[in-house]
Formats: sequence, structure tokens, C-alpha cells
Amino acid sequence: MNKPRIGVIGIPGKWSTEVLADRLEERTGFRAVIDMSKVELRLDTNQLMYQNLDLMTLDGLIIKKISEVYSPATEDRIHLLSYAERAGVKLFSPTQSVGNLVNRLSGTLALQQGNIPMPKTRITENPEQAFATVRKFGSAILKPLYSTKARGMIMLTEDDSDEFVRNALEEYRQSQSIYYIQQTVKLDGRDLGMVFVGGEYLCTYARVGNKDSWNTTINSGGKYEKFEPDAALIELGRRAQSCYDLSFTTVDIALTNQGPVVFEVSAFGGFKGALEGCDIDAASVYADFVLQKCGLQNDTSKDGVLQKKEIAS
Repeated sequence: MNKPRIGVIGIPGKWSTEVLADRLEERTGFRAVIDMSKVELRLDTNQLMYQNLDLMTLDGLIIKKISEVYSPATEDRIHLLSYAERAGVKLFSPTQSVGNLVNRLSGTLALQQGNIPMPKTRITENPEQAFATVRKFGSAILKPLYSTKARGMIMLTEDDSDEFVRNALEEYRQSQSIYYIQQTVKLDGRDLGMVFVGGEYLCTYARVGNKDSWNTTINSGGKYEKFEPDAALIELGRRAQSCYDLSFTTVDIALTNQGPVVFEVSAFGGFKGALEGCDIDAASVYADFVLQKCGLQNDTSKDGVLQKKEIAS
């Protein structure tokens, strides 16, 4: 039996992309890291080309990272990949699921329809309604529709003057088509990343914030720690990720004085939190899952547990 050839859509040179390609190469002998900015769809020849590789000839494609920064152009890349998907190439995760999560609004609506507890959120195009919402919430965050790791978010508090808030709303709207406003919740200095592979729970890590930043992201100086959730919290994460059909994801959960809330479900999910916080090689677990779905059961697969090691960002 020929081993499946699986390509990794990602950012060449980035650790999470390269380690997933490493794990696949270890199991199959095939390696392909694909930069979507250099992919060409040739409708006249029915080819989706990256350099000299026709992606239509692969058994599967893992969308690890479709672009460095999210934007409406990211959705164009998803359309290109959906062409291969419709032709029978297996996509991990499916392009429709990824597309629903790249845009924060569509991702939020899916969680709302799934009755998942979230911070109070309001969306409007009207600047006066947006101003009234910020003032009603007291403390709020303006979130871009396309962003990751808290990039582009604007924090507003009840101590900010009306002029400051209006200026912030005007600045935000210059790059956004609509106001997405979420009330802040009181954290204990951390939030959680709950990892799922093929819908099955893998582990949970905490992101512990730097006291100099309002958010807990690693980009803002946070760090990873292991966290042991109870069964009810795992069930919340499971319900949240089940609002989508995702091969691998991280559910962001906050523990508040009013109970746990879900911030978002990641379109892709990272491996560093599981490795540094839980000593689990999630890339290995994911590679085994994908190969099983593509018809290769890896008899020598590891359980994904290993010692912490130094990794590049």
C-alpha cells in the first residue's frame, strides 16, 4: 500500500508549520510545505500548482496556517483550496469550517446558535449605537473581524472620556466594515486553551498574562501552564468546537465570577500551548489522525507525550 502524500498549508520557516511537516515526513517519507501566496489555480488544465507540485495530486492537505494576517483576502485562498476539496482531495479542516471561523462575526454567530456562553457582544454599523453600547458595557473591547492573538483590538474603559471613545470608534471604523463590541470580563490573570483533535479532547493549558498587558496572549508576554479542567468544563469546550467541523482546534475559555465563557474557537489552533503547558506533542497526534483518515494507520505512532524542549517562534 502506498503511503498517503499529505501537504501542509502554512508559513514556511514557522515552527508550528515545520513541526507538522516533520511529523508527516517521519511517517510517510513525503514533505511539502505550501505557501498560499505562491499557489496558482489553472482552470484550463485543472491544476492547483505550488512550484512544481500539483496539489490536486495529493491525498490530503492540512490547513495549518492559511495566511500570516487574516483579511478578506484569506477567504480567496480558501476558495482556491475548496477547488481541490471538491475534486476529492481531503482537507483538514474542511474549507467551509475554516471560512466560517476566519471571519470573527460568522464564528460568533455559530457559537450563539449553539447556545455557548460568551461575553456580552453587540454588532452594529451605526457609530451612535456603538458609542451607546460602549458606555452601557462600561469596559469593552473593539475586535476586528479578521485578526488573531489580540492584534488590532482596542480596549475602552469607563474612565475614558466621551471624546476618547468617539475617536477610538472612528479610528476602528477606518479599517472595519462594522463595529464588533464585546464587554470585558474579569479574569484571574489567565485564560484557557482547550485542545481537540477530530472532535476528541486532548488537553488544556492556561495562558497566564503579563501584568503589564490587559490580555493574556503569548505575544503580549504571557506564558503557558498546565490546567486540569473538570468534566463540565471539558463538555463546554466540546460543545463549542462541535459548532464547527474541525480536524484540530483550540477553544479559548475564560473563567469568570459569573461562570466560564468561550471567547472563540480557533480555525487552526497551535501546538506550542500543548507542548509547553502539557508536555504533549499535538503535532504528532494530529499527524496520526490525518493519516488514519487518509487510510494509513500508523502502527508506530507515539502517544504524543514528551519532555519540554526549546522551540523557535
